[in-house]
Amino acid sequence: MKKLILFCLFVIGLSFALLTFMNVKGLATRGEFETIVLDFREDIPFEKLQQDLQTIAQKYDVNPQLDNIFSQKDNVYIIKGDKQRIKELRKSEFARDTEFIEPNYIYKIPERGNPEEDKIAREAEYLLPSDNILEEEVKPNLKGVNDPLYSKQWNLHNIHIEGAWDKTKGKGVTVAVIDTGITKVRDLVETKFVKGYDFVNDRENASDDNGHGTHVAGTIAQATNNSWGVAGIAYEASLMPLKVLSSYGGGTVADIAEAIKFAADNKADVINMSLGGGGESQLMKDAINYAHSKGVVIIAAAGNENQNSASYPARYPNVFAVSALGSDGEKAPYSNYGAGVDISAPGGSDAGKILQATVDMDSKGEEVFLGLQGTSMAAPHVAGVAALIKATGVEQPDEILKALTESARVIQDDGLNYYGAGQLNAQAAVTLGAQGRISFQDFFRWLRDSGYFNPGFWIDGGVVALLPKILMVVGSYLLAWFLRVYFPFTWSWSLASGLVAGSSGLFFLKGFYIFDLPQWPFRLLGSSISELGNTLQGTNPFNPLFASVLVPIVLMALLLGHKQWKWFAIGSSLGIAACLAVSSVTDPAVWGLGNDILARGFLVTNALLCFFLARFAVKNEEQPV
Repeated sequence: MKKLILFCLFVIGLSFALLTFMNVKGLATRGEFETIVLDFREDIPFEKLQQDLQTIAQKYDVNPQLDNIFSQKDNVYIIKGDKQRIKELRKSEFARDTEFIEPNYIYKIPERGNPEEDKIAREAEYLLPSDNILEEEVKPNLKGVNDPLYSKQWNLHNIHIEGAWDKTKGKGVTVAVIDTGITKVRDLVETKFVKGYDFVNDRENASDDNGHGTHVAGTIAQATNNSWGVAGIAYEASLMPLKVLSSYGGGTVADIAEAIKFAADNKADVINMSLGGGGESQLMKDAINYAHSKGVVIIAAAGNENQNSASYPARYPNVFAVSALGSDGEKAPYSNYGAGVDISAPGGSDAGKILQATVDMDSKGEEVFLGLQGTSMAAPHVAGVAALIKATGVEQPDEILKALTESARVIQDDGLNYYGAGQLNAQAAVTLGAQGRISFQDFFRWLRDSGYFNPGFWIDGGVVALLPKILMVVGSYLLAWFLRVYFPFTWSWSLASGLVAGSSGLFFLKGFYIFDLPQWPFRLLGSSISELGNTLQGTNPFNPLFASVLVPIVLMALLLGHKQWKWFAIGSSLGIAACLAVSSVTDPAVWGLGNDILARGFLVTNALLCFFLARFAVKNEEQPV
C-alpha cells in the first residue's frame, strides 16, 4: 500500500511538472513572425559574407537586407521566411558562418494598452486650462504642484511620489522609451530630450504615430509644475525616444534589440519597454545582456493576458518585469503574474485609468489627455522611480533594482506572485537609494506606516498571519495529547507528520519565489490537507470536499491496516480537526456556503467528526506502536 501511494504521488507530481515545463517552453516558441534573422559571425571575411548572401538570395528567392543602418557592424540580416525555411537554413552550408538563425518575432503593444478614451479622459480635456491662462491663476496643491489635473492622478499618489520629490526629481538621468515614438505635445515641451532614432522608418525623427509611446513617456517625465495638464514621475530627467513599433503597434525583435544597444551606446541610464509577446530571441537576449553590462536598468511590462507567466522581453534575465495594479490596489484583472514578475505598479482598471497627455491620431496629432490601462502603463512608473534612484547617486543597475525591491510594500499571502517583491513605493525607494540604508527617522516612519505602530500590521497581516497556523499546529498536538491520556500510544514520526500535514502544512513555503520556476510546488507543500482543494487555484475559500471528514475517512480506509502509516492517517485526522476548528473562528470561508454562520457550522461539525474518527481509530488499537 505504501508503494502504491508513493507511486501515485510521483505520477501526479511528474504530470504537473511536465505541464508546467510544456507551458514555459510553449511561450518561448509561441511568437508570430514573418521574417528570419541571420546573425553572421563578425570574423568572416567580407567577400565570404557577400558570397553567402548572394547564394541565399538565389536559392530561396529572397532579398537579404540589413535590419537597419546600425546592423552592419553586427552582420545582422533579415530575409522573409517561415519555420520550414529556418529548418533548412540551420542545416545548410551557411549555418557555419552564422552565430544563430532564428525567427524575427513580432512584439506588440499589449492589447489593453491600446488608446481608449473614457469618461475621466474627456473630463480632463474639458478641465484643461486654455493657452492664455496665467500661471498664477492656477491654484497649486499643498505640495506646490500646480498641474490642474494632478488631483486625478491617483497612481502618483499611490506610489507616494511627493515624498520622493523631496529628495530628487531625476535631474541628469536619461530614460530611453522603446515604443511607438514620442511626440512633443504641449505638456512635454518643457521636458528635456536627447537624440533618439526611428528604427521602423530608419530616420532620426522618432515621432509617435500611435499615441502609446507618448503616453508612456508622460508617466516617466511629463513636464510638472508648468500650470498645464498632468505631472510626471522623474520630470527633470531626459527622454530618449526610440521608435520600434509601427502605427499599428507591432515591431520586430531585430529592431527592438538594436534600439536596446543604441540606448546603451548613447548613455541611457534606464530603458522602458511597454511591449511584449511570445518568442524567445537570442538576438534580444544578447542586446539585453550588453545593455546591462554597460550599467543600464531595463524595465518591461509583464503582459496583459492574465496568464501565469510574464511575456517576453520581461521574462528575460536582467529585465525587471512589472505587473499592474488597479485603482483599488489589487492585481489588475488583465495583468500577467507568476514566473518572471519582479514588482507591481499602478496600471489602471475600469474603475480608474492612468491619465497622461498623448497625441490624438483622429485629430491630426493634437494633444489629448487619455486614461489608459495595462501593464504598459505600470512599467513606466517603475522606470521613472528607477531614474529617481539613479539621480541620488546609485550607479549599478543591480543596486537600483535592489532599492526598488527592498522598499516595495510587501503583500502578505501572495502565493501566485501577483506582486513580485511588492507594490512600488517611490518615497521609500528613493530614500533607500539616497542613503544606502533607512535612517532612524525613516525607520520610525516605517514603523508608523507599515510596522509595529500600525494596528493594521497586527490585525490585517504581518505577524498575525502566523498565529492561526501556529494555533492549528499546537491544537493538533493538544488533541493528540488528550487522546494519549485516555488511550496510551507511543509518539512516532508518522503521527507527527500527519499532525503537521493535516493542520498547517509547511506553511512558511507559501511565500517562496524563485525566478522562472513554477510556484505550485511551494503552494502545495505550504498547504494543509484541507487547503489542497483551493491551493493550486490560489483562492482562499475552502473546498468543502477537502475541508471535511471525507479525506480522513479515505486515509483511514487506505492506511489503517499498515503498522506505521495508520498513525499518519490518525495524525492527519487530528490535524484537520484543529485546522477546521481554528478556521471556523479566523477565516470561515467555504465554497458555496459563504463565510457566515452556515460556513462556521460546517467547519465545526467536520472538525468534531474528524476528532471522533481519530478517537475511534485509536480506541480500537490493541497494541501501541
